[in-house]
Amino acid sequence: MRDAASVAGPPADAATREVVLDVRELTKRYGGQPVVRGLSFAIRRGECFGLLGPNGAGKTTTLRCVLGLIDPDGGTITLCGEGVPRSAREARVRVGVVPQQDNLDPDFTVAENLHVYGRYFGISRGAIDARIPKLLEFAGLAGKGAAAIRTLSGGMKRRLTLARALINDPELLILDEPTTGLDPQARHLIWDGLRQLLGAGKTILLTTHFMDEAERLATRLAVIDRGMLIACDTPRALIAQHVEPEVIEVYGDEAKAWAQMHGRRMAKRLELAGETAFCYAADAKPLLADLASRAGVRYLHRPANLEDLFVKLTGRDLRD
Repeated sequence: MRDAASVAGPPADAATREVVLDVRELTKRYGGQPVVRGLSFAIRRGECFGLLGPNGAGKTTTLRCVLGLIDPDGGTITLCGEGVPRSAREARVRVGVVPQQDNLDPDFTVAENLHVYGRYFGISRGAIDARIPKLLEFAGLAGKGAAAIRTLSGGMKRRLTLARALINDPELLILDEPTTGLDPQARHLIWDGLRQLLGAGKTILLTTHFMDEAERLATRLAVIDRGMLIACDTPRALIAQHVEPEVIEVYGDEAKAWAQMHGRRMAKRLELAGETAFCYAADAKPLLADLASRAGVRYLHRPANLEDLFVKLTGRDLRD
């Protein structure tokens, strides 16, 4: 993906970064059951804010409330200076959205998709025509304006959806699982483009199930579960606060027996998931010395990461 400066404009002065999205005590119920319970967070201009949580945590409901697509049962939302849902239409004009599933029109060409979308915002034909070459260049789709959507790869479609979300030069870009279903090469291209946008001063709200994606992109993140905020800070600060610094993953036929007999007494915290034992420690040397003498197990020694934090805060149980 190409230089984002001409797409996003100059970066904001860090000293004057105002709040672009402010959510206070948000609540939403369906059928009398609470889905979002008193959720509060704020996003400042120029940052990438990650919203993480397992399936059913309330992320999608929160985004729908933020965009004014559904009315909350309580709390306040201020989006780009506008109260939502009261002034949701005015606020959405200043927002770009990359939905979880691509919704490009297959009957239109690449350029026609951008043109039709730009008209939804009341942008003149001339202004859209001027923006399209820069957006296609940014998305790595230069020369593809006349291409049919059906001829594009999954990565190309995703990059086009991102370019389309920038047609109105939004103050806030909302990305709902932007790289789900993409291969590693396509994911890295998307990440490079998002880093360029951040460097150029754009503000991003990101939801993702890829912890490495959140750790790479998010300047701050919130972990929510069962509709409630359970942690909010920078990724590294959250990991340091909640997770032991060293992790040893032990696997193999005898991993479970080793964990029960030896690992549990040496690790500060031990978790079993299938045939893998996760040993968390402040100092992994005793564990590594013991494992070196065991022929029936294999192991991986690594620093703690965002996935360890996520699992500790929300559990290892599968959510549907």
